[in-house]
Amino acid sequence: MFAILELIIEATVNFIANLGYWGIGIGMAIESANIPLPSEVILPFGGYLISQSKLTFWGAVLAGTAGGTFGSIASYALGSWGGLPLLLRYGRYVHISGARLEQATRWFDRYGEKAVFFARLLPVIRTFISLPAGIARMNFGRFVVYTFLGSLPWSALLTYVGVKLGENWRAIEPLFQQFDIVIILAVVGLIIYYWWRRRRNGAETV
Repeated sequence: MFAILELIIEATVNFIANLGYWGIGIGMAIESANIPLPSEVILPFGGYLISQSKLTFWGAVLAGTAGGTFGSIASYALGSWGGLPLLLRYGRYVHISGARLEQATRWFDRYGEKAVFFARLLPVIRTFISLPAGIARMNFGRFVVYTFLGSLPWSALLTYVGVKLGENWRAIEPLFQQFDIVIILAVVGLIIYYWWRRRRNGAETV
């Protein structure tokens, strides 16, 4: 399994090195369409290329964000067109396990449409949140806006880390666990704040 992962990483790096911004955008579109191509490789390597003056920071960030948005639209369309039965039946062939789909669905059911934004900041679930949004036929315009805005800080963070690490960009793999904790705490804080605001506004109208 480790050897296969190394081959995927090597192929991804070569792809981005040859295509630049297009490589980042296409790679992020593939990842956001539920195909196992980790953004933790795509964006940090883009950051490394920035440190070598081969790309610009905001060019790479916007390429990653746009690619992630287009891939998410494909995932949304899959959920909207095929619905839950299709995903449960054939999802395993494209790396969509029942457990991951259930986790994303719980997030969407609990937090509504804004889950599309918040989930973009979390590993794993960020890739699959488009599916329940499509199944629920979420307003497409809001879906695109929330997806873009949620993907932007994720792309900026991983690209920035790649810039700072330079040739050691793969060191993000163990470091990323620490970033996960910070991101998760921030998201939890935002959710609590949103819940508190809604409850306070409800009490004021009584």
